Amino acid sequence: MTRSILILGGTADARILAGKLAEDSGYRLLLSMAGRTRNPVAQPVPMRTGGFGGASGLAAFITENQFDLLVDATHPYAARISTNAIEAARLANIPLVTLERPAWEKQPGDDWQSVADVESALAALGAESTNAFLALGRQELLPFEAAPQHHYLIRSVDPVEPPLDVPHAHYITARGPFALDDEMTLLRDNRVAFIVSKNSGGTAAYAKIEAARRLGITVLMIERPAISRTATVPTIDAALAAIRHQLSLLDERGE
Repeated sequence: MTRSILILGGTADARILAGKLAEDSGYRLLLSMAGRTRNPVAQPVPMRTGGFGGASGLAAFITENQFDLLVDATHPYAARISTNAIEAARLANIPLVTLERPAWEKQPGDDWQSVADVESALAALGAESTNAFLALGRQELLPFEAAPQHHYLIRSVDPVEPPLDVPHAHYITARGPFALDDEMTLLRDNRVAFIVSKNSGGTAAYAKIEAARRLGITVLMIERPAISRTATVPTIDAALAAIRHQLSLLDERGE
């Protein structure tokens, strides 16, 4: 029997996981992306973009397309889709495997200030003008228009359009991973005093955190959202093992 797997993506981990599953024989795979990036990296399996219409819509999509297993490999901050995935798997009565990268841990020499959200990070920058590197998605930048006194360095995969309504903003369009030496040069050249970052985990975006440690720069670290997940797996290899285990259980039950 050909087993069908729906992967909710949005990270490099999802792409790598999909590629490894494609190497196995006998799976029908579909990778679903939110579609926020205009020119996403080429994917190794068939792909769809866009939402589903909440948990019930996702469950209906799963049932209509006869998927046997759902994989949540979205970004650690994609709280809504992860919550919907839990409910959709329950409604559709299929197994769910959730890949969640471990968060970065504070190291000796790190100057981190934990903040709850983007608005809290903005408040932590203070009233006096400073230089801040906003390592955030395009959709999360708008609140910084409320603090036009700061000088912002903004790096994103796609151009920020329209640009922020602030007098001092420098935009860089680039896709990671980024090298440590390059990150240190970027921070020095722009006299960055604060980095506003999510705790994304993984290696692709970590260089800026290490660079901040070496240069004594404060990181305003936005906490991960609280999601009532059940069991999660921390690595791609662990996700592969969990997927194969769940599918083997379905085979044993003849489902």
